[in-house]
Amino acid sequence: MVHKTSILIVEDEEKILTALKDFLEYHDFKVAVAADGLEAERTVAKKDFDLILLDLMLPKISGEQLCSKWRRDGLQTPIIMLTAKGQEREKVEGLNLGADDYITKPFSPEELLARINAVLRRTDPARAVGQRFKFADLDVDVAALKVKRKGKEIEITKREVGIIQYFAANPNRVVSREELYREVWNDMMTDLGTRTTDMHIAKLRSKIELDSTEPQIIKTVRGAGYKYEN
Repeated sequence: MVHKTSILIVEDEEKILTALKDFLEYHDFKVAVAADGLEAERTVAKKDFDLILLDLMLPKISGEQLCSKWRRDGLQTPIIMLTAKGQEREKVEGLNLGADDYITKPFSPEELLARINAVLRRTDPARAVGQRFKFADLDVDVAALKVKRKGKEIEITKREVGIIQYFAANPNRVVSREELYREVWNDMMTDLGTRTTDMHIAKLRSKIELDSTEPQIIKTVRGAGYKYEN
């Protein structure tokens, strides 16, 4: 059975809510709806979603309050905020509260779809690169937990394949230790987390780099993090 991406739409304007629901269902998403902040809070407490579309101006509990509460509670679900034109301050606050993106009303359905897919690719490396992909000169098989170089197999751990997936989905940009730890370990960075990240990178380099003392696949960017150049 094919997994459908599930989206919760939180919007109090009935016409917009109905139109968004119909559009996203047409594009094969599984859609749930909530017309106010309280209903959204209850819905998210009962069920997991792949993404949330969250209007800022909501009855009972505002979009900002919801986003802030969900992130404090550790909710990792990607959130795209729906904002009215001219709410520049609210957009910035929404991103600071933990939203992954925002889109300004009125917007075209096609732009929203593009933003949804972009956020899903960014927050779910498996969606961006798949289960089998090229990583530098390596062939990666996620399910088998193996990489190959010129036919020679290299066994890697589940955590290491998660690191590879994340770098493969985010090529040519610096990934901080904090970001890598948050996205691969699903946790907030601590001093221990910093050492854990560095240890895993070192171990992975010893397996996949031709010379781990001069890494060419996962490079260190001094004072900033790591970078995979594709």
